[in-house]
Amino acid sequence: MNSILSGIDILLASPPAWKDSRIGLVTNHAACTANFKPSRQALLEAGFRITRLFSPEHGLDTIGVDGEEMKDGIDPLTGLPVTSLYGSKLAPDQKDLAEVDVILFDIPDIGCRFYTYLWTMTHVMEACAAHEKHLVIADRPNPLSGRLDLAEGPLLDEHNCNSFIGRWSIPIRHSCTLGELALYFKSTGSSQILQTNADSFQLDVIRCHKWQRILFYPQCYHSFVPTSPAIPVFESALLYPGLGLLEATNISEGRGTATPFRVAGAPWMDGTRVASLINELHPNGVVARPINFTPAEGKYAGQKCNGIMLHVTDPAVFRPVGLGWLLIRLIKKLHPAFFTWAPYPTYVNHAGARHLDLLTGLKDAESLVAGLSENDIEDIGSYTNPGDWRNRVAPYLLYQP
Repeated sequence: MNSILSGIDILLASPPAWKDSRIGLVTNHAACTANFKPSRQALLEAGFRITRLFSPEHGLDTIGVDGEEMKDGIDPLTGLPVTSLYGSKLAPDQKDLAEVDVILFDIPDIGCRFYTYLWTMTHVMEACAAHEKHLVIADRPNPLSGRLDLAEGPLLDEHNCNSFIGRWSIPIRHSCTLGELALYFKSTGSSQILQTNADSFQLDVIRCHKWQRILFYPQCYHSFVPTSPAIPVFESALLYPGLGLLEATNISEGRGTATPFRVAGAPWMDGTRVASLINELHPNGVVARPINFTPAEGKYAGQKCNGIMLHVTDPAVFRPVGLGWLLIRLIKKLHPAFFTWAPYPTYVNHAGARHLDLLTGLKDAESLVAGLSENDIEDIGSYTNPGDWRNRVAPYLLYQP
């Protein structure tokens, strides 16, 4: 287990020629070395010339409220200036890049299309391509494994559903590392900027050591580092691609509890009945049980919610996106007088409109849920098909099964 190393550990062990160049580091506090030292601290101690930090949603400290604007600041750990890429801008601008020679990206992802760190990487890619800056991705294992047979769609409809939680056409659960996706986006010219500057844009990926695609996070590391306020443990990350769909409804997804994205409920919900219905359908690798919880923030803050808790019994067969569709369908069918769709305002989508479309990547997704038949699991499978993703991404995969 301990022999698996992330790109940052490989970088520290074999310093590159650009170590003394002016380095802009895109990172957050979840980015650690194998011995849990913050990457930025470890790099400075190893003599890397970092001159500026850039941080994504939730801020450098990873504790910012979901969807809330993050401000520039000073890192108390290193004393370095921090430029927010989830505030007045989403990418480094020309002035930022004039002060650096190399951009190093080291942020842990959780393997889901609508988790925003991935899209911060794409904005950084475009900025580096446009301004001819060398970009280095310190790769990390996908905590949900790299098994392409577990990828879940649909592929994003770029024409109708492009947003900061899904810019380009990949599945919801993509089963790739950020380094692999970066190579895919560059080589396929996912945007006009990347197409125009393909020849001059220098992108390097520092591979992980001994990671295999079949491995889930607990098989790689002893302890999960929280990546954001609502992803405190591995099981939250594993359920997130499905329970994240609840953001577009009036069902609590557990924000403001100790178990975000592992519970679902509302004051009006019959948790016992919903749990029973889910278990009768036997979705692979997961069991539901009825519970009550009271969120401290978010939907129904301070109100007792009746709901369910989901327990993943076998990550190797569990399909979270399909479960998310199933859960919404069951609750909507059981509580037609109470269930509603809801906007989800964030800094990058102030009105919060069409949130289910943006999450799923499907135009008019709400109407698709309404049209699901009684044969829930089989019917839902048609909406979670990742299409030809496996073939598309195959040339850019860096790791063996």
